[in-house]
Amino acid sequence: MRINFHGAAHTVTGSQHLLEINGKKLLLDCGLYQGKRAESYSRNLNFHYEPQSVDAVILSHAHIDHAGNLPNLVKQGYERPIYATYATKDIASVMIADSGKIQESDAEFVNRKRARRGEPPIEPLYTKADAEEVASLFSGKNYEEAFEPIPGVVARFYEAGHILGSAGVSLEIEEKGRKIHLWFSGDIGRYKLPLLRDPILPTNADYMIMESTYGDKSHSDPDLAFTEFRDVVKRTVERGGKVIVPAFAVGRTQEIVYNLNEMMYNGDVPRVPVYVDSPLAVKASDIFKNHLECFDDETRQFVAEARHPALDFNMLSYIRSVDESKALNERTDPMVIISASGMAETGRVVHHIRNNIENPKNTICIVSWQAPDTMGRRLADREPEIRIFGEYYKRKCDVATIGGLSGHAGQDLLVKYATNVKETVKDIFLVHGEERQAMTLKGLLKERGMDRVHYPDMHDKVDLQ
Repeated sequence: MRINFHGAAHTVTGSQHLLEINGKKLLLDCGLYQGKRAESYSRNLNFHYEPQSVDAVILSHAHIDHAGNLPNLVKQGYERPIYATYATKDIASVMIADSGKIQESDAEFVNRKRARRGEPPIEPLYTKADAEEVASLFSGKNYEEAFEPIPGVVARFYEAGHILGSAGVSLEIEEKGRKIHLWFSGDIGRYKLPLLRDPILPTNADYMIMESTYGDKSHSDPDLAFTEFRDVVKRTVERGGKVIVPAFAVGRTQEIVYNLNEMMYNGDVPRVPVYVDSPLAVKASDIFKNHLECFDDETRQFVAEARHPALDFNMLSYIRSVDESKALNERTDPMVIISASGMAETGRVVHHIRNNIENPKNTICIVSWQAPDTMGRRLADREPEIRIFGEYYKRKCDVATIGGLSGHAGQDLLVKYATNVKETVKDIFLVHGEERQAMTLKGLLKERGMDRVHYPDMHDKVDLQ
């Protein structure tokens, strides 16, 4: 049996790991690589295997860097099941359809530039129609329900606590009389996050493919992050400003809404309008409301005590139309605007940043990891000028970064996650992390007596002994 690391190797995005077992091929995730436009297009377009040769796909969760290249896989010939939890199935269906619209829009934008240079047009990576083809292939599974994606492999999903429906994947493999337990972490969440249940740690794994996004640092306690975010909202509102939060439409948006719900219910911050301005986030929030089985006990208790839903309250509005979105930029009263994308690269949040970045009353609040070469990273680095739609704007607004709101496990939990299989694991493969973060984590694990930790290169192949 063999693992082929075709994505999220020496980088964070583009999760894609191909297993060869019993003459069959099982793909773990099929995500979009996100980075510089030209490189991203080429990487995402060209697979290092024949899509029609893949026998099954297992999807850990719905984020675009894990699910976003499924339409391209299907477009190029894949037509077999895509296994996911029921919540992931629902969330991924709307996320990849939205991604298809973005691919079409990006291609249109690039082609206008290419036309001016006399260059031929490019095709979108895939279209919304291509993305909609994927939904028919999803096969929903409950957490901890056993299923057989390919002969000789029994798979189960376990709560990952990262976003709604996210899962670690347990694979009990039998090949030629040999039995191996492989664990794929997907993206590992955190303890005490709003809404979601805590992640389940791996057990008895012989091999593990594990994320390392924050291998170099631990996060502050979510309770402290709640306090930091509360203080940002309070001081911005009191000086008459707007809080602009670039947030991923799935996961982060709903957690922030829940936090603001609590803050205003308890009187911790002034009651000001809160807007979720992202069509995808609106659809995702509706799906959250349909999967209450994924909520933790604390959320259920708050809903019972407050006597209203976790993701709805009096000051909250979900923005659906472009005209409603534009109207927010004409207003000067204090408010909170939560809008996608989380790295401030596309979508309505770019317009909100452009219209509010030069007002010192306002705050742009960064609440998640930001990839290199994105506007979100430049804001997090507090660059004095930010290029938006080809023009430079002076950054006069405040920028707040709150790492404790991240949905990814910090260094401390990553170490705990890995050492939970210390007695059984033969090799750990660190993926979904930049080199500094992964190597720091590798060093910490070595200090704890775990010498067999690897950081595979892109397209490395490893035979499991």
